[in-house]
Amino acid sequence: MSTIGGRRTAGRIVETEAYVGPHDPACHAYGGRRTQRTRWLYGPPGTAYIYFTYGMHWCLNAVTGRVGYPAAVLIRALEPVAGLATMRRRRAGVPDRALCAGPARLCAALAITGRLNGAALQRGPLRIVRLPAAPRRRIVTTPRIGITRAVDWPLRYLLGDSVWVSK
Repeated sequence: MSTIGGRRTAGRIVETEAYVGPHDPACHAYGGRRTQRTRWLYGPPGTAYIYFTYGMHWCLNAVTGRVGYPAAVLIRALEPVAGLATMRRRRAGVPDRALCAGPARLCAALAITGRLNGAALQRGPLRIVRLPAAPRRRIVTTPRIGITRAVDWPLRYLLGDSVWVSK
């Protein structure tokens, strides 16, 4: 959920991708790399790690590792549940199913930018709230997508019957 620019938007997470630490070749902190960009990956669990990609898109991750251990989960897709009109304005002309179907798309729909990098995801304008989990039988595991390293690692999790996941 986000409250940015006075507008509240929210969605149920339907797709994620894990990046599991310095031994993961697809992780930004592979090999223990520490840069200004990756510093929040080393922060406490529940920290937003937001990065800019392809010179035009923001992507949101939730840090999951202990302090000093760079692991995070990329939020890949949401099912919009609040603020649909706001999301439609922010993503002008996009069909509802595509509003948050992809990490850059959901950041655009929720107005998430690098200004929130390092924010605590338990409070403030950007929050991840625990709700009842989906039944395990609905969760599908696949290899990660949209990357060039460790593409065969089965670390993408999605609700298999959701129309809101990325394609």
